Amino acid sequence: MVTKNQIKGIKSLHQKKYRKEHQLFIAEGVKVIQELLQSSFVLEHLYVTNEMEFDVPAHQRTIVSADDLKKMSALTTTPNCLAVFHCLESKSLDFSDWVVALDDVRDPGNLGTIIRLCDWFGIRHIVCSLETVDCYNPKVIQATMGSVSRVNIAYTDLATRLKKVDAPIYGTFLGGENIYEMKGVQPGVIVMGNEANGISTEIEQLVSRKITIPRFGNLQQTESLNVAMATSIVLSEFRRSVFNEQ
Repeated sequence: MVTKNQIKGIKSLHQKKYRKEHQLFIAEGVKVIQELLQSSFVLEHLYVTNEMEFDVPAHQRTIVSADDLKKMSALTTTPNCLAVFHCLESKSLDFSDWVVALDDVRDPGNLGTIIRLCDWFGIRHIVCSLETVDCYNPKVIQATMGSVSRVNIAYTDLATRLKKVDAPIYGTFLGGENIYEMKGVQPGVIVMGNEANGISTEIEQLVSRKITIPRFGNLQQTESLNVAMATSIVLSEFRRSVFNEQ
């Protein structure tokens, strides 16, 4: 049985300030929870609507009603399981290989998808500006589908950190080198900007190579790509480019 105070406490984790205060976050759905259980994340408690096959000690598992789970959930469609995990401390960033830098990415779905893309393309580190959406936001966790357990995510003053980087810094702009024609691509930092405004002026000054994904077709009226879509193209092309030059 779950108490009203427990439900209230879990609902509070929908908000960043309480996640930060308690160093806890929620994950929902069988796949996401299973992935996190098999990672270095530490489980606080699991809530399920029926006896499900999770390798979790009895004292860390509570069967709840569908109504109570709905009250805890941050999703529109409530799954039949929800878990509370402890947040992880960020590891030191390693700039010896590719790193993705996010300059004020605000949409949880975009961040979650970018984390999943980094996992897919073997990018182990993401450095985020302080204004970028919290990676423990429930919608971010859901969108990562467990990839958050395999990618190190750090938040910092992005300009200050990038000034210390001894590696190429690539930035995505509407005007720049055609990504499909670039030569001499070396591992470095890939900066992706805000959904509405792109890369900030301060960060732009630190970019050593500006890149663009060209538009095709006759009309060419689309103003820009979604930041997650653009990230997928850049990661795929850079991985291919470096591989072919080896």
